[in-house]
Amino acid sequence: MAPSSSSPTRKIPIPVEGIETLFGSFDENLKNFQLLFNVEIRTNGNELLVEGRATDIDKLAGLVEQLGKLLRNGHDFAKGDVKRAAQLVAQDPAVDLYDFFLRGTVVPLGKRRVVPKSINQRKYLDAIEQCDIVFGIGPAGTGKTYLAMAEAVSFLVGKKVSRIILARPAVEAGERLGFLPGDLQEKVNPYLRPLYDALYDMLDAKKVEHLLSRGVIEIAPIAFMRGRTLSDAFVILDEAQNTTSEQMKMFLTRLGFGSKAVITGDITQIDLPSDRVSGLIEAMAIVRQINGIAFIKFDDRDVVRHGLVQQIVKAYDVFSPGSVRGEGVKRPVRAVERPWPSVVSDRDD
Repeated sequence: MAPSSSSPTRKIPIPVEGIETLFGSFDENLKNFQLLFNVEIRTNGNELLVEGRATDIDKLAGLVEQLGKLLRNGHDFAKGDVKRAAQLVAQDPAVDLYDFFLRGTVVPLGKRRVVPKSINQRKYLDAIEQCDIVFGIGPAGTGKTYLAMAEAVSFLVGKKVSRIILARPAVEAGERLGFLPGDLQEKVNPYLRPLYDALYDMLDAKKVEHLLSRGVIEIAPIAFMRGRTLSDAFVILDEAQNTTSEQMKMFLTRLGFGSKAVITGDITQIDLPSDRVSGLIEAMAIVRQINGIAFIKFDDRDVVRHGLVQQIVKAYDVFSPGSVRGEGVKRPVRAVERPWPSVVSDRDD
């Protein structure tokens, strides 16, 4: 509900050098602030005149203060940074934007500046730094694989590991690809294409080809991991919801000295036969209490694709097949509706 006209008005000062950045083109940032914080905003020179609940105004004042600090320290805001900062403060008023924007950058070989865009994405990167095995679980478009890939490349460039291994189960997602031409690697490449896409997005094509040819970066189906010990490596298992129980156990026991493993998946998009248990769901119950393993859960607030994707994720989350038959829309009951640890220290004793 919008604030009433009788709500007390509070003045929030704006640094002179920050007016254009904070307002945005055609005041688009101010309009976004009104929606996020449920306030009404008018401008008066270097001040915002804000009406609304005291707690909401406090959030906005904290946002403006932190943005001003970043501006005074010479931070160059990219397109969308102010909007993202507002979303972060709306989610968590205690967030440190200075730490988030300046410490949160991952720069793989200088081709692309990769930054976390939500609180959970920041927790995810922190967990990867702190823990040797990290599970990133959530819907499409939340950056699970992309951020893991950025960290892998960063670790490789920083000589923290000597190789990157990217694995994915080769499971048909409802399509029949038939008898594909070529050797075994060429047959499974369609399943691994998303990993290649992320890799080429971060590194120059020639560099990627060079690292692949030398075996410094390896992309393979999870079946290729059997019998190996993966030492001094950054290992990513993508689409882990489509692993079987046996495959997940096999993968988790491959980790050698000096290695990190990141397992990503979306438990709402399982393409295994109905009589097979997802190895990811099983692992969530079995290993979540082990020290040194972190679980980060993403939700629709972390979606960083087209704005409609966030709404689609929300719609599917509340949809029940029964509604198509006229039985009403209600949230489906899932086998994994249980408390989630966001970092290792949040685990139940």
